[in-house]
Amino acid sequence: MRFLLYNICYGTHGNQRKLPLLGMLGRTRNRLDEITEFIRPLDPDVIGLIEVDNGSYRAGKKSQTEKMAEELGHFHSYCSKYGATSRWQRIPLYNNQGNAFLAKDTIHGEKFHYFERGMKKLVIELELEKVTFFLVHLALSYKARQEQILHLYRLVRETNRPYIVAGDFNAFMGEAEIELLMSASGLRNADLHMQPSYPSRNPRKHLDFILHSPKIKVNKFWMPDIHLSDHLPLVIDFDVLETES
Repeated sequence: MRFLLYNICYGTHGNQRKLPLLGMLGRTRNRLDEITEFIRPLDPDVIGLIEVDNGSYRAGKKSQTEKMAEELGHFHSYCSKYGATSRWQRIPLYNNQGNAFLAKDTIHGEKFHYFERGMKKLVIELELEKVTFFLVHLALSYKARQEQILHLYRLVRETNRPYIVAGDFNAFMGEAEIELLMSASGLRNADLHMQPSYPSRNPRKHLDFILHSPKIKVNKFWMPDIHLSDHLPLVIDFDVLETES
């Protein structure tokens, strides 16, 4: 199987040159089409998308998830990254900001979990036939992020299937921030060389991770040198090892 993780910055990357701090407020224009056409020849079985617009003015009132899923012929799962009772749900732009999965094969189950701390609280749990995926976008605050990582550990340890945990961890200190999570859960980093993924044009920070349980065998990991977002995409080819009956 092939899995692609990509923080697409709501399809607004490029506006940052004009508005360094507010580039995310700009319109998508043609960037989403370019991202879709980049993804198409990679032909991933599963796509984890961080920072997706569900239909604000920025995306022309259209769901980016649904548009990409339709063009790629995938099933999809989307949810706002803010809790249902969050004050951010009352702000028109923010209430259309979320994360999503696209999948070639039928989705067997989906769950939406929320961390107790942090502005961005969402964890999407996606169940396919042989593997479960968890998608996260962790807090910018170090303290909140550490509490989220502890909550994430409690969540994944209940999984008795092969699984992958992926997302933008905002781990400004790199793998050291998630060392305890990996040690306690047995998770392994698919990127053995610890390559930085942010910013895309001159990567210096290792913010994005694909972690996997021991029953996942990673055959290849790479980060395409593409600048359609402020993050580089992460790609793995993997096999799910047979479990003993």
